[in-house]
Amino acid sequence: MALTWNGKKIDWVNVAYFGTIHAGALFAPWFFSWTALGLALVLYWLTASVGICLTYHRLLTHRGFKVPKPLEYVFTVIGMLASEGGAITWVAMHRLHHTLSDREGRDLHTPKDGFLWSHLGWIVSDIGMDRREMEARQAPELAADPVHQMLNRLHIFPNIIVGLALFAWGGWGYVIWGIFLRLTIGLNATWFVNSAAHTFGYRTYDTPEGSTNCWWVGLVAWGEGWHNNHHAFQRSARHGHEWWEVDATWAVIRLLMALGLARDVQLLPRNADQFRLARRGPAGPGLVPAAVEAMPPVPEAVLTEA
Repeated sequence: MALTWNGKKIDWVNVAYFGTIHAGALFAPWFFSWTALGLALVLYWLTASVGICLTYHRLLTHRGFKVPKPLEYVFTVIGMLASEGGAITWVAMHRLHHTLSDREGRDLHTPKDGFLWSHLGWIVSDIGMDRREMEARQAPELAADPVHQMLNRLHIFPNIIVGLALFAWGGWGYVIWGIFLRLTIGLNATWFVNSAAHTFGYRTYDTPEGSTNCWWVGLVAWGEGWHNNHHAFQRSARHGHEWWEVDATWAVIRLLMALGLARDVQLLPRNADQFRLARRGPAGPGLVPAAVEAMPPVPEAVLTEA
């Protein structure tokens, strides 16, 4: 009998892959050097903040801003270094999450199906979907782009190339810190957005799912932990709405704006404050659809229920 989790067969390839990454990170204390630590921190910021948060999420999934196409491709390659799959697959899955958010048995990673499932279980299980069909439906503009198609197929190779370069430069110590430990931290930071930021923290906006603003996820995930803010205004390129909601990825977008590389940056609608839980108006609880409608149009695939 095949081993299952929430009725899904375990994907032993993913178990071996992510298990090896986490096991490799355990050797980090024996290979410590200040240079290795610096490499890990720089690569963590570059791949997690610029690669995943800025590119995969805010740029490609929600089209919160635009950059020149060549820069989009470069940023996508940086995102591939986070070892979270190709951009087309990532975007399609995340749009599906927003369409079916926190619906038991339908959202890919809702904590309602189990906290550990939302954090890790769905990653190491066969989710039972035709991924090419899902990509064509949920991310049609990326699936039709030949460059993104190629990058999506080759997503595993950038880490191999960087790993070989690190080994040639500084041996196993650089590989363990720059690849294994860095990936372990980055992967779990992203997974905590799915699990902890739908479980712990506070809610600023009355959204129709369980998203929360979780301060510590906001820090380790470069601003993605202000998840209730994001679910309320999905196209906004800025996730931290209060002064204490540190959003490091937004700082990078601001820099791109200053350099003239980011344009059409989407922010909160002017009437955003009326949708706060603490400021309910006469309209009562039915506020979220109006907030979403006040935002600029989103790709039709984002709103299409599977």
